Amino acid sequence: MNRVAAFALLCCATATGLSAENGIEADFRGEGTRFDASCVHPMGSFLGAVGGCASELFTDHPLHIAVGSLAPQNGFGTGLALVTHYTPNEDWRLFWDFDAIATPNLSWRAGGYMTAVLIRHPKIVVIPGGGPKIPKGPSVQEMPAFHLYSQTTSLNQLSYFGLGPNSPRTEQSFFRMRETIVGTNAVWPLFAPLGLSLFGEVNGRFTSLGGVSGQSSPSIQQIYTEATAPGLVGRPAFAQFGEGVQLGPSFANGYVRLQYSIGFQEWVSGTAGYSFRRFSTDLNHQIPLYKKTRSLKPQEFNGPDSCLESATAKACPPITRNLEGSVGFEFLYTASFVPGANTVPFYADPTLGGSDINGTPFLASYQDYRFRGPDLLLLRGTFEHSIYKFPVGAKFMVDEGRVALTHDDLGFNHLAHSYAAGLTFHAGGLPVLELLFAWGGHQGVHTIASVSNALLGSGGRPSLF
Repeated sequence: MNRVAAFALLCCATATGLSAENGIEADFRGEGTRFDASCVHPMGSFLGAVGGCASELFTDHPLHIAVGSLAPQNGFGTGLALVTHYTPNEDWRLFWDFDAIATPNLSWRAGGYMTAVLIRHPKIVVIPGGGPKIPKGPSVQEMPAFHLYSQTTSLNQLSYFGLGPNSPRTEQSFFRMRETIVGTNAVWPLFAPLGLSLFGEVNGRFTSLGGVSGQSSPSIQQIYTEATAPGLVGRPAFAQFGEGVQLGPSFANGYVRLQYSIGFQEWVSGTAGYSFRRFSTDLNHQIPLYKKTRSLKPQEFNGPDSCLESATAKACPPITRNLEGSVGFEFLYTASFVPGANTVPFYADPTLGGSDINGTPFLASYQDYRFRGPDLLLLRGTFEHSIYKFPVGAKFMVDEGRVALTHDDLGFNHLAHSYAAGLTFHAGGLPVLELLFAWGGHQGVHTIASVSNALLGSGGRPSLF
């Protein structure tokens, strides 16, 4: 009888072990349950059901639909994203993102991203004559975050008009580019009340270029040379290093929010004549009109396919129907320092006009990539407000800016200007959709429709320049 009982217990233990789920299997099972509740058998109002199902399809983990616009002229991409996590102990949280999207013109992007977050546990302080005082848990700014990534982006159509603020519109040409970025970066908080932190990065950048045929304008190599488009022939690879300071305090009971970033980069090429250094500063000011207006700060513990509000959260925030609105002011400055006879490859230069290669609109009324140069200055004012309590908002922007071939030529005179107005779609963790109509600048009008290439609240992707 004892043998029979022992055998039965062994069989039960074996069956239990075989049926035990690992973490990713449990995540898939949970996603299936949530999908059934949100999309197959939804409860509540029609709009609530549609919003809940959309949030499930585009933000849930471990698998969701990946969408986003690639660089202007390359279209809207769709694909899949896989997001998973691992908690090895009480001090660390590890997150992985893998995604790939493609567009109708066969441009594509694929990447893998890992984020490691160090959780700083609050200390228990014993108060004389009283019990222990346990402070609140660590804020986002108090969590050191480390990122490791590999990303390849292949773009089949980009414009080049030449260098400098006076490049003629008639000299437009097209090229294609593929860039692979392999690297790591880290953000280390120093003083939470001011949102003060240090950041650093090390990247390997590998770029290939090619011509484009069958367009209304010629291919780049037909009208430009290495002298007029540096890097067109050399196509150097770079070891790119960066370091800087971030500052993100808020004042006036949260009604004045700052997001400052000051950084310095070294681009080191194995090909003679292309190494350079770059200084950049981005001073962003947000004045929210309501207490619940979302902050501009990215969540460094998130990968590009994640939108958690904290490192320990289980899901992205739901669609919100709060009144939101803000006024913003931004100052952006980039200066390149080029030793001797070296040059900056043209594809590593920032641009103004339409949207840049990262999809950010600058001087939106101009053609995409209209002005290109190693040095840049931009002033921006924005106003955005939700329409009633819907997740749709109205937006207005005013831009003034210019590029230059040397930082000594930058100044506040002879700035190009642009105005833009349109609609935005913010929905908790859903991608951000912008529809903008831009005018001004005496070069016509421009309509921009774009979907963010990273979820709301994410840490973003490595810049393509």
